[in-house]
Amino acid sequence: MSALAHSQVETAATARDAFVRALQFRFACKLFDESRKIAPADLAYILEAGRLSPSSLGLEPWRFIVVQEAKLRRRLRPSCWNQVQVTTASAVIVILALRAELDPEADYPRRMLSRLLPAGADFDETMKIYRGIAHERRISWSVAQCHIAAANMMTAAAMIGIDTCPMGGFEPEPVADILGIDRHKYVIALIVAAGYRAQPQPPRQRLPLSDIVTYR
Repeated sequence: MSALAHSQVETAATARDAFVRALQFRFACKLFDESRKIAPADLAYILEAGRLSPSSLGLEPWRFIVVQEAKLRRRLRPSCWNQVQVTTASAVIVILALRAELDPEADYPRRMLSRLLPAGADFDETMKIYRGIAHERRISWSVAQCHIAAANMMTAAAMIGIDTCPMGGFEPEPVADILGIDRHKYVIALIVAAGYRAQPQPPRQRLPLSDIVTYR
């Protein structure tokens, strides 16, 4: 093996180990240390992981609202089932799934899809495929894509020692009203609290691969 190839193997192994350690570090943190705040550069890194996430047809159907103001998070907490992580976290990331803009007749899908087509491609055929996806399942499809971005942001946070908690427990309408979210344009897909743990991580519980994987 050449020196270059050997170096590439070592680099890959190091990256793999770091990624697994991040997955082991991450857990749904319920109580954060209120005295510790996420640095702006670290928060930008986490959001960039969301921005770079893959999405079906490259439509990037997510938008992120970062709530850092303590007073605003206190207002949100009752509408988030009074979960303590809302007010103890350094930031709460509200992930919005596009709704109205994903209408097949809207400008957004056409503009986004046209970015990916090679010269001479049949744009009408591409739009036909999109209409098939968007006809009845547009909202659930959009929300599902946002969960991909959320997972990437949580893993990115874990890579740099920042804790997160994905939160599906919230009342969409009050949260939207507090944050001034247009419910015609967006659906709240998920809320992710981020900060630094105040207590040790509990023992991890996961099924073994042999229980969840079948090879064919």
